[in-house]
Amino acid sequence: MNIQSSAAVFLVFLALTVQAGAADIKEIAQAVDEHYNHLSSLQAEFTEIYTGSGMERTESGMVWLKKPGMKKPGKMRWEYRSPREKLFVSDGNDAWFYVPGDRQARKTSARKLDDIRSPMAFLLGKTKLEKELHSLSLATDYPPMEAGDVVLRGIPESMADRVSEVLVEVTPNHQIARLVIHEVDGSSTEYRFVRQKENVDMADSQFRFSPPPGIETVEGDLAP
Repeated sequence: MNIQSSAAVFLVFLALTVQAGAADIKEIAQAVDEHYNHLSSLQAEFTEIYTGSGMERTESGMVWLKKPGMKKPGKMRWEYRSPREKLFVSDGNDAWFYVPGDRQARKTSARKLDDIRSPMAFLLGKTKLEKELHSLSLATDYPPMEAGDVVLRGIPESMADRVSEVLVEVTPNHQIARLVIHEVDGSSTEYRFVRQKENVDMADSQFRFSPPPGIETVEGDLAP
C-alpha cells in the first residue's frame, strides 16, 4: 500500500471514528434526557466547590428539586450545612437567600433570577442536553470521579456572556453525578451529587420562606 492509499484509509477511519463518537454522545444525551424526564422530584447531598480570584471555597449540604407540574413552576431548596448554614430556596415565583443570624434576607423574582444554578434545569428534565449545550462532545481530558462514568462538554448559548463551558459527568445509570461550570472570568463552580433519591414526596411548603421576626427583607440580586 502506497502513502496515498494509507492516507486515504486513515482519513476514512478517522471520519468513521468521529461519526461513531458523535452517535455515542447523542445516545448518552438522549438517555440522560429520558431518565430525568420521568422524574417528578430529586433529593441529593451536594458538594459545591468554587474556584476563582485566587481562592477556593468548598461547601456542602442537601438539595431538593421539584419538577414543574400543571400550571405549577419548578421549585428548589438548597440547605448549606457546612462550613456555615445558608438557605437558598425558590417556590418558582420568589427566590430567597438567607443566612441564619443575619439581620437581612434577600429576595428576588424567580423570573429575574440570574444564578449559576441555571444548569440544574437538566436535573428536572426541563431541557435537553443537546439543545442547551451546543457542540456537545466527550471531555476526554477531564477524568471522571468514578470509573465507568463519562464526562461531556458543551457550551451553554443562553449563558454565553457569563459561562464559557459546562462539563456534565454521567453515570452508567444515566444520572448526572457532577456539573462543572466554567465562567468567562476564569472562575469555576463544581457541583457533586451523591445519594440521589428520585421521585420523593415533597410538599410545596418546603419551598416557601418567611423571614423570621425582626429580619429585614431586601429586594435585589441573590449571590449565595
